[in-house]
Amino acid sequence: MKRPAGLTAQQLSLAFDAEPAPLAAPRSRSRIQRTREHHELVLPHGALRFRLRRARRRTIGLQIDDGGLTVSAPRWVRLADIEAAILEKERWIRAKLAEWERWRTRRRLPVLVLADGGRLPYLGGELVLRLGRATATTQRVGDELWLALPADASEQQIRDAVQSWLQAEARRVLGERLALLAQGAEIKPRGWALSSARSQWGCCTHDGRIRLNWRLVHFALPVIDYVVAHELAHLREMNHGPRFWSVVAQLLPGFETARDTIRDVPIDALPI
Repeated sequence: MKRPAGLTAQQLSLAFDAEPAPLAAPRSRSRIQRTREHHELVLPHGALRFRLRRARRRTIGLQIDDGGLTVSAPRWVRLADIEAAILEKERWIRAKLAEWERWRTRRRLPVLVLADGGRLPYLGGELVLRLGRATATTQRVGDELWLALPADASEQQIRDAVQSWLQAEARRVLGERLALLAQGAEIKPRGWALSSARSQWGCCTHDGRIRLNWRLVHFALPVIDYVVAHELAHLREMNHGPRFWSVVAQLLPGFETARDTIRDVPIDALPI
């Protein structure tokens, strides 16, 4: 199931070539400073914070998403070259950061704080993140999610632990909803798997296999049931014609509210 046509993707990216400076004319030392979780470049119009990812690629890529600015650069590119790339595109970066913030405010999307006390969207509600609870495994305790991490864990450690738990929950919850709806309608897929796609909530192949995005676990069960019913309906109708929507209605009467809820939420904008 793709995002509806007309819904603008809010993950904005730009890539361009970055060549190393000639050895005969080295550039001045970069002004980029490194903090524990980010890098920062102090400029006259204010500091720009960004995540730096070293990757096997030929260009420097700039990407704006819910986490802010991410710079992906080849391993051999110096900080001075990265600084030059940011300066060249500073106007674009600041414009897109502002655009993203305005868009998120309109959508009222949650901002996940990756620290003790942060609130994680889960099945339409929230779980409070707790660190330093001396637990051997990540586990849910009432309305709290106890992470098997020390109180001073880094944002990346917290993100990895939360994502791992959410994916396990998604496998459980989505599997249960898929089995329930399929049994009631006597429609059985040949198999199913989790997806990490950034453009689809789900998909159905011509050979009868279904993939469901694990990030659906952020939503309430009626929304999850709609996506599941949508993909199950594709087992009978590989289109979005009237007969397809008739099958969806048979599987999940009154699905329209759930459909309208999720159609306004781009996957790229979810907090994790």
